[in-house]
Amino acid sequence: MSRLNTIVLAGCALGLLLGTACTGTSAPLDREALVLRNTVHVNTVDSLSSLSVGNGNFAYTVDATGLQSFPQRYRLGIPLGTQSQWGWHSFPNVNNYKPEEALKVYRFRDRDELYAVQFNERGRQQQAADYFRVNPHRLHLGYVGLEMTDSQGRVLGPESLSEIDQRLDMWNGVIDSRFKVSGAEVSTRTLCLSDCDMVASEVASSLLPAGQLKIRWSFPYATGGHADDATDWMHPDRHQTRLLQADAQSVLLERRLDETVYYVRIAWQGEATFSAADQPHTFYLIAKGDKLAFSTWFASGPEVFAHAPETDFNRFATTTAEAWQSFWQRGGAVDFSQCTDPRAPELERRVVLSQYLTAIQCAGMYPPQETGLTYNSWYGKYHLEMHWWHGAHFALWGREDLLERSMGWYSEVAPIARQIAKRQGFRGLRWMKMTDPTGTEAPSKVGSFLVWQQPHFIYLAELIYRNHPDSVEILDTYKDLVFETADFMASFVDYDGLEDRYVIKGAIPAQETLRAGETVNPPFELSYFHYALKTAQLWRQRLGMPKNMDWEIILDKLSPLAYNDDKLYLAAETALDTYIDTRFTSDHMAVLGALGMMPASRLVRKDIMANTFDWIWDNWNWGKTWGWDYPMTAMCAARLSRPDKAVDVLLMDRRTNTYLVSGHNYQDGRLRLYLPGNGGLLTAVAMMCAGWDGTEGRPGVNGRGGYAPGFPKDGRWKVQWEGLRVMP
Repeated sequence: MSRLNTIVLAGCALGLLLGTACTGTSAPLDREALVLRNTVHVNTVDSLSSLSVGNGNFAYTVDATGLQSFPQRYRLGIPLGTQSQWGWHSFPNVNNYKPEEALKVYRFRDRDELYAVQFNERGRQQQAADYFRVNPHRLHLGYVGLEMTDSQGRVLGPESLSEIDQRLDMWNGVIDSRFKVSGAEVSTRTLCLSDCDMVASEVASSLLPAGQLKIRWSFPYATGGHADDATDWMHPDRHQTRLLQADAQSVLLERRLDETVYYVRIAWQGEATFSAADQPHTFYLIAKGDKLAFSTWFASGPEVFAHAPETDFNRFATTTAEAWQSFWQRGGAVDFSQCTDPRAPELERRVVLSQYLTAIQCAGMYPPQETGLTYNSWYGKYHLEMHWWHGAHFALWGREDLLERSMGWYSEVAPIARQIAKRQGFRGLRWMKMTDPTGTEAPSKVGSFLVWQQPHFIYLAELIYRNHPDSVEILDTYKDLVFETADFMASFVDYDGLEDRYVIKGAIPAQETLRAGETVNPPFELSYFHYALKTAQLWRQRLGMPKNMDWEIILDKLSPLAYNDDKLYLAAETALDTYIDTRFTSDHMAVLGALGMMPASRLVRKDIMANTFDWIWDNWNWGKTWGWDYPMTAMCAARLSRPDKAVDVLLMDRRTNTYLVSGHNYQDGRLRLYLPGNGGLLTAVAMMCAGWDGTEGRPGVNGRGGYAPGFPKDGRWKVQWEGLRVMP
């Protein structure tokens, strides 16, 4: 079996991919204390305070009851999602739209290039583009919550809850919730198994045998919305929920939404009655005693239930705790408890919670969507330019196996990426921007013109290799995709014979306020193409192959970053009015990624980057940034030997740098959570602790405590760390 297949089959099991922590020469950190002192506490019904359990391929998000009891109350906050990597749906293609109908000709060079775009005029092309932009979309698999009534049988709302005491115990992977309703105490414990898409819960209350508290399952239709909870209650006739099997301790349901079919197995401990409600797609479980344990297992096919274990909540809790404790004990750890800067506890909180959130939301078999497995953004699709931000940190924290889970998908969709490159006249693989498990390219007026996702595969494969140097297996696993990715980049750059150089044009850069037809040589893309081609060349040498001379010529003649008379780098070589046009001072300050995310190269002068950094710090429109802009700026500050600025920007008080009680990075009313911010934070902190190529020889960099080149040396930042890897 190939390495890629082995990784994919490993699936969602946190507990199956274990390793040992690298602790250096000092006594290891007390990781249990580190995690437990950052336990999340919630004591109110707050739509931005919902919490999740998950395993990378499946996540379940709860309200203050520890279950999904009040989805409407949380709909516009952090919604109560139940989502998986496999759960997708498409509306019927009744008009037989074809992907090629969404293509439009552009001429950035002396030939026609076909791009999948959104059209501004009405007609079949626009309709086809709209269809493939929306479809497929990710499903909400179903709500599992409590229904509580008063003594008169009236259903109670969230305002009836009092004395709420809820805790997310990340060390053991369980959410403990306690509250009162109608004067009675209710307690719940909720967890997600590490090796299947199952959520298990235990509920205790005197309201259970009184019939005033019952467990409710409800199943919505899909919305296909751009950013929503994927929940449509208005069309019960468009989907079916059938009871296929039932016995004294379990039932099996079949769900059908158009062509999509999946299955739900509900099982319980003790005596209880399962029945359908009066409203469609809703079911109740009513307990006879004052405690009830139950599980809900979602799957794309019923065969996975053939050897279903008996529901035993205590056993589930034990195995889940073992898996999570193994997760926390391996790989990297950073302890800020010895720091005297008053901001240190908040930075530690963000770092610990970001590890938990990315493990449950971003470590699956496919690249994650920006809102993970919590609710849909961009129809539930994932953005490949964000894969670096979601996943690079796994390798730097010594958990590269969690990154490798999604790397196998690239091999599956390579034929489509190859086809995209070919239809545009390029060689190799042009990775799609916004997509889904099928690799379908979602039409976009912006995304189809991005190119900074192209080098990601090479960078991520290199991180994996660096954690296992001299591994021929890793080189063999990824080499073909590395080389074809490099071939695309080499064919994408254009030769300027007049100045004997190569340029990048016909692309929207990472700073998306720029236009494809007007932009030449965006700085980050130049730096990233240079790094990726250089790394691909290194892979050839490791494999005993000769250098690719086409790549070598491009490396030698790729344009350096353009700057103006004030020695400030420009947003692009064509952006001479960078500092008077707000288009060039909003969105991502991607120029800083050219020396931050990227290592130093001949294309970048450190003195000019330092000037540019200072200007951006003082003048940028920080209100128009995104969550990963802060760690990107921190990485640039670290490489410029400005560790004080690196810390300052990680904790800058801006809306898009807000981290909620759950640890989620809040952006705005549409993106109430943004996982690239969490992943970027972990990448920046790993780099600031362990350093980057060229710093690894300094004392302490490879062990606990130590040099930590990205943190100030003012005595206030005595950062202790272990198990982190040096960044390129």
